[in-house]
Amino acid sequence: MLKKLIIPAVAGAAALHSGAAAQQAAPSATMFGAREAVESIDISPDGTKLVYLAPAAGASSVALVGDLAGGKPAVVATSSGKPDRLSWCRFVSNSRIICRAYALIDNKGVLIPFGRLFSMDANGGDMKELGQSLSYFDSRIRQFDGSILDWMPEDNNAVLMARDYIPEEGRIGTRLVRQKDGLGVDRIDVRTLKATPVEPVSRTASDFMTDGRGKVRIREIQNRRAGASDQLMAQTISFSYRRTGRSDWEDFSTYNMMNREGTYPVAIDASLNAAYALRKLNGRFALYRVKLDGSMATELVYANPRVDVDNVVRIGRGGRVIGVTFAEEARSTVYFDPEYAKLAKSLSKAIPNLPLVRFAGSSNDNNKLLIFAGSDSDPGRYYVYDKKARALNEVMLARPQLENMKLATMKPVTYAAADGVQIPAYLSVPPGKDPKNLPAIVLPHGGPTARDEWGFDWLTQFLVAQGYAVLQPNYRGSAGYGDEWMKQNGFKGWRTSVGDVTAAAKWMVGQGIADPKRLAIVGWSYGGYAALQSAVTEPQLFKAVVAVAPVTDLAMLKLKARGFTNSELVEEFVGSGPHVREGSPLQNAERISAPVLMFHGERDINVDVDQARAMDRALRGRNARSELVVFPGLEHSLEDSAARATMLQRIAGFLGQATGNAAGSQ
Repeated sequence: MLKKLIIPAVAGAAALHSGAAAQQAAPSATMFGAREAVESIDISPDGTKLVYLAPAAGASSVALVGDLAGGKPAVVATSSGKPDRLSWCRFVSNSRIICRAYALIDNKGVLIPFGRLFSMDANGGDMKELGQSLSYFDSRIRQFDGSILDWMPEDNNAVLMARDYIPEEGRIGTRLVRQKDGLGVDRIDVRTLKATPVEPVSRTASDFMTDGRGKVRIREIQNRRAGASDQLMAQTISFSYRRTGRSDWEDFSTYNMMNREGTYPVAIDASLNAAYALRKLNGRFALYRVKLDGSMATELVYANPRVDVDNVVRIGRGGRVIGVTFAEEARSTVYFDPEYAKLAKSLSKAIPNLPLVRFAGSSNDNNKLLIFAGSDSDPGRYYVYDKKARALNEVMLARPQLENMKLATMKPVTYAAADGVQIPAYLSVPPGKDPKNLPAIVLPHGGPTARDEWGFDWLTQFLVAQGYAVLQPNYRGSAGYGDEWMKQNGFKGWRTSVGDVTAAAKWMVGQGIADPKRLAIVGWSYGGYAALQSAVTEPQLFKAVVAVAPVTDLAMLKLKARGFTNSELVEEFVGSGPHVREGSPLQNAERISAPVLMFHGERDINVDVDQARAMDRALRGRNARSELVVFPGLEHSLEDSAARATMLQRIAGFLGQATGNAAGSQ
């Protein structure tokens, strides 16, 4: 099996995780806390090789290239995670790849994210940055050098790249001063770095979209308020398009980021001379097709009466649209392309226990397909399918350390909120146990404009392995269910969102699933906020609270956003009024009676670590039990296997002591 050729290298890289903290953790904490063995993956244009990212020691990662014909994969790039991190790698040609690196840099006490694109040979040699070269005289900081718009499948040596151009200032005694300022599109030769302008540099353009055949067809402009800095993200975006063979721009649509009103283009089909776009129908996003011939003729492609359509499904290096995707209880895809509809049906029969199937990549001729398949109780595995040979070979496991472990199934359920509205959720219980009178955990998701879906979740599975029943509610304020469900959002409408979370706990007790004396709540990001605020509104409901990277004070959330490009969006999202204080756990810490355990990354720019530190001080100031673990050098998602193992072990002991659950205290 090809699996034997690829997995040892991945497993070897994953084994580098186990630092001192992980070695001290219980085996289950180490196994569940390990980062995924495949963090990004792509198949070469000729279908003979894979490039993928794998975790290494601590927060570091490695990029490897492996030959599907056999042999040991070779490490072609590394990142330390302190501060640089590899985001993804992808083939441009059979012998050349592009990778993206990301880092948080401390600039006078402020953490600023940076992103860079670089190309290199498939053996790691001849590495070159693709963005504009750095100059001592640059007039501003270049956070992100650009993005790949088009992989140019007809030209193996080039890509179309949106590049950020920065003018120089203060340079004296030469006429060779760079004056371009803004975003442009260039055709980049990935070997020589020769750049051919395709789209003039513009101060107003914020993004572009191509048709997958090298033609720029849609332009995005941020509609900033009068007097606002041109570095700020605007609430409203305008899109314009150009007809085939023309250079002038015509109005396409506008879209409001806050109320999600308008038409948002997501892909272009060159063969149909049309754009696919998301727009609401009866309060939920549906997919439309809009002609780019001057008529703007629009037709409904697909709508779901229960949930939002959230994206299209694409295949090939040109990104051809083959279907549409959405999540009801589980992620689903409706294929427009008859070939892929038939293939997806055949794959469901070939791997019936792994219903979450997606096409993760393809060769240029679309004969070799890279496929991911998983389920709620299987973290997932990667296959390569050869259409001509009709052969399906498993090549890689997402989490090899859990391969022989019996994992819990996730059951979709609904429960009644305080006002009688039925809330969708997922229930997981320890395999083989009767779901009666168990120690139990409510696990609200982050966001809040996100949602849980049916599938594998490492945190859920760890908690279930400790003997807990776990309920994951898609409370009102969650994304994916349309406007009526999202309401104002989980901060402005915190009473409804948090009320749905506490109702989840009461439902578990009422159903006899949860022992009310052994009930806890665990959450990450907004989920951590919901956990703490639930302890404010229902002080006697939960016996323990675990909050990872929690928002604790809404006013502080707005304050910390000032100076960043999304400050106006955060200000509007959180809002102003009595709910800011009433909905802040930090401002109501005196009402919390349950013991609290918090974790936070020191370099978190999503939710500043001061949120957790202030909460810890407030609780300790009134002699309440509070513990805070800060992970130096880590960000919001705590991408470090040793740190995650330590966190899981601390959670198990803390919950076990608070709930009297012997399994959880081990």
